[in-house]
Amino acid sequence: MAFVASAIGVGAVTGLIGASMQADAASSASERQFQATQQAQNQQLEMFKTLNEQQAPYREAGYGALTNIQSMLPEFNKPFTKEDLYSNLAPNYEFMKQQGLGATGQNINVGGGGSNVDLAKTIFAENYAGNAYQNAFNNYQTQQSNIFNRLASIAGLGQAAQGQSQQLGQNVASNVGQLGIGGATALGAGQVGAANAWAGGLGNVGDSATLAAFLNRSNAANNSNNLGTIPRNSASFQTDLNTMVPQSIQTA
Repeated sequence: MAFVASAIGVGAVTGLIGASMQADAASSASERQFQATQQAQNQQLEMFKTLNEQQAPYREAGYGALTNIQSMLPEFNKPFTKEDLYSNLAPNYEFMKQQGLGATGQNINVGGGGSNVDLAKTIFAENYAGNAYQNAFNNYQTQQSNIFNRLASIAGLGQAAQGQSQQLGQNVASNVGQLGIGGATALGAGQVGAANAWAGGLGNVGDSATLAAFLNRSNAANNSNNLGTIPRNSASFQTDLNTMVPQSIQTA
């Protein structure tokens, strides 16, 4: 019986050692997984920082172009004025007008002259001025459109860069969040695994203690049965003994 109890005690201690090792392994594995998720989070954030910095010049250029567009809105929206006409006439307008008036007068003089010269010059001047006005207006509109389109193109680069940064930020935020959940899950699983290992080890100790206590009670009961002195030369006592106590215990 002493040997059995000793073996039970050794088994209980061994079970506790195994439970401790299992708990440590679960905790260590979960901690390594948690650290890996933290490293992945840091890498995601560093990548976002780098790419965001690379997009910064495009965003700044876009902001500047948009500011210029806003400051020029009054100019873009105002009607075509006399000043705009003069500033957009062809540089050789006056020269070509004078040349045309002279050529017209000469042609009319060749044909007979008279009052027709002044009339021809007036018609030429009106037609020439009308065409020059339309050309000046077209030049003005083309110039305004070119300025706006260039600024809008640069602003579009900034808008695209901003959109890419926002999308990148959303992706990184989602990835970091998922990694955080994974790290927390890993830690929780490790704690649960460690707790289960200790619970199993302690449960085995309890079972061993219960078994040891039961064996001790059985041993005590057997010793109590062997304490009585029974005269073996008495037939009646021997009969009673054979009836109440197994032969194996009597001869022990």
